[in-house]
Amino acid sequence: MIPPFPKAFEEDGFVAVPQFCNPVELSAIESALARFIDLRVPQLPAEEVFYEDKAKPETLKQIQRMHEHDDFFGAFIQEKPKALAQELLGEPVIGKNLQFFNKPPGISQATPAHQDGHYFMLHPCNAVTMWMALDTVDEENGCVRYLRGSHLDGMRHHERTQTLGFSQGIVDYGKNESREEVPCPAKPGDLLAHHAMTVHWADANTSRTRTRRALGFIFYGESAREDKLAHEAYQQKLTDEMSALGKI
Repeated sequence: MIPPFPKAFEEDGFVAVPQFCNPVELSAIESALARFIDLRVPQLPAEEVFYEDKAKPETLKQIQRMHEHDDFFGAFIQEKPKALAQELLGEPVIGKNLQFFNKPPGISQATPAHQDGHYFMLHPCNAVTMWMALDTVDEENGCVRYLRGSHLDGMRHHERTQTLGFSQGIVDYGKNESREEVPCPAKPGDLLAHHAMTVHWADANTSRTRTRRALGFIFYGESAREDKLAHEAYQQKLTDEMSALGKI
């Protein structure tokens, strides 16, 4: 049974769910992930797999749309994550993405402050993003940080960044911020969920030995309407840029 979180989500723009997945579920996820990376990743379109250095497989950074390429992850996104998303948004939802995130030790960049809704291009911007830790995550290896209540302030101005996987960031973040910054360390199986308008970011992984792996889930509320032409044009431009840089 998922505890009731909608009030905190409505007020703060995010919630933390300890032990969202138990050790048995995590073991199954780890096995499925290892199989996916070994067997599926070599067959995926280049634009769905990002590397810090494509010549070095150990620098794998992101995998997109895993639920479209694997039965295990296709089923998983429809289970506990979807139920929580519907509770938080208060309406039926559509699962749009199941992602793998990694910050390899010592070589990864900080994630710039941003709002996911800037990428989603939705009207209204009624969507939720979830991030579930697969490793112990703290300030050394780059825990997620939120600006409490920032989902109530509207969309901030974003511009191009050089951060792989996070191409847009808030230009003026940090200047006269009045809301509370909240770091969210996590243990394997802990989950963070935030509104698409919530400002969030993460530090670089400064550890020499520790990975910082996670699964991400994106759900759109059924009331949200996507500007598909604008989104597709943005994605194509981003793919072309990353290909030119040798990241995909």
